[in-house]
Amino acid sequence: MRHYQEQWIDEWCIENGWTELYRERSGNYWAFPPGAVMPEPIPSTILKTIKARKGWCVQEQIVIGTAALSALGSIALSFLFKCPVPLVFAFGIGAVSSALLEMD
Repeated sequence: MRHYQEQWIDEWCIENGWTELYRERSGNYWAFPPGAVMPEPIPSTILKTIKARKGWCVQEQIVIGTAALSALGSIALSFLFKCPVPLVFAFGIGAVSSALLEMD
């Protein structure tokens, strides 16, 4: 899952003079620093700062919304049918969602 929108990182690169941004793999972004002839990874502290400033990206919002809706639906179904099985389903979705949202 992408935790950063490339537009956010591209804006930072433009502001700080870095050029030719590319994504090596999930969470690893490389660009040429000002005056450099070799690309370097964008520091993780910068990525964390961007994330703190911008918040959740679209994919994260979808995962969180899906988990919340499944939890609410499971509570209603559990109450309606007087059965705990929908809550087990919601627990599974919550576990998968938290794993997806974890930053490596």
